[in-house]
Amino acid sequence: MLISFVVPAYNEEALLAETLAAIRAEITREGLALGHEVEIIVVNNASTDQTGDIARASEGVRVVDEPRKGLVRARWAGFVASSGALVANIDADTTLPPGWLARVRAEFARDARLVALSGPYLYRDLSPGVRRVIGFYYRLAYAVYLVNHYALRVGAMLQGGNFVVRRDAMARLGAANDRFSFYGEDTDLARRLSRIGRVKFTFALPAHSSGRRLKGEGVVTIGLRYSLNFFWATFLKKPFTEEWRDIREPREENA
Repeated sequence: MLISFVVPAYNEEALLAETLAAIRAEITREGLALGHEVEIIVVNNASTDQTGDIARASEGVRVVDEPRKGLVRARWAGFVASSGALVANIDADTTLPPGWLARVRAEFARDARLVALSGPYLYRDLSPGVRRVIGFYYRLAYAVYLVNHYALRVGAMLQGGNFVVRRDAMARLGAANDRFSFYGEDTDLARRLSRIGRVKFTFALPAHSSGRRLKGEGVVTIGLRYSLNFFWATFLKKPFTEEWRDIREPREENA
């Protein structure tokens, strides 16, 4: 198996089908065989809606049930169930653009030391002004990532929900870090993986995502919260924010 897609899903009945369709479209564009060279795993993470049924009805999808709610637990359950040399972690409200999979394969093929690859989110449902603010935030975060990873060597940067890791590197970590449940989990994973090899963040690997959390809690609040959790996870090895709010979109009646 070349690559495994792991999609953690808690009450994602409104958006999951679109995410899975985009993954299958990328597999087809790349000329790979679903079930032989690529697998798709949905981790049904304690959902109380139709998430599990939608996943099971989707072509080529294997469902893993993780009854203990939590993003880190769901990602790790998906990793344990997967078999790909590369493991792509894609959130259930995220869709992949054309060329995403080709970029992933090219990056890992050219750099044997690369253990993790990630890119930014493009928010499809936010205003142009808000998207510009987010673009500025990403560039600021990228500058910090360059200093941390290449100068201070204290960590790296991954965008949770749009990153790929080498299976052997993840296996060397041994287990999920139970200190993190939601905020800071991607930064903590990037920090630990950076001890094994190179962790690369590139603007050439974007993915489209829902802006529901930014709309629900506010751009300034989310920006500050993610920044604090980034620094806490990098330097103190623990999250700044212990709890999180689940924000979901209602499923359309004709879906």
